[in-house]
Amino acid sequence: MRMIRCVSPSAILLSLTLALSAAARAADSPAVPYPQGYRDWHHVKSMTINPGHALYEAFGGIHHLYANPKALQGYRTGQWPDGAVIVFDLLEARSADNAVVEGKRKIVGVMHRDAKRFAATGGWGYEGFKGDSKTERAVGDNAAKACHQCHVAQQSSGFVFSTLRP
Repeated sequence: MRMIRCVSPSAILLSLTLALSAAARAADSPAVPYPQGYRDWHHVKSMTINPGHALYEAFGGIHHLYANPKALQGYRTGQWPDGAVIVFDLLEARSADNAVVEGKRKIVGVMHRDAKRFAATGGWGYEGFKGDSKTERAVGDNAAKACHQCHVAQQSSGFVFSTLRP
């Protein structure tokens, strides 16, 4: 004799509600987009972090910083509008013919301003795209600890470390 199990309408409704809620949370997850065309934006500055620097293990190499027009406005006024994007392009530093030259890309770090979506991290979303990938993420849901924790020290400048060159 086979037993037929009945599922109550309440159980079905609860399961459906939980599934839809999980899908909505995943859809609302504040993912920072890859900054298409960022190398055509305003070049803010370049720098090299060499061995011996406290951040060398994580960020050693050649850095180029780029700002989209809204971020450029933020640099100039100190007010960072939604839509401002700052890119931290980190490349290996190699020696060649008594010069330091760019090697392979290590990461494309992105700060994306959206005060509502990223309220938990000072209005900035953070992401790092590995190497030359436009999809492989290094930060994801760990933005508060991996990025914002250090940027809190720059709260008075809108959580931004860099400044425009004169």
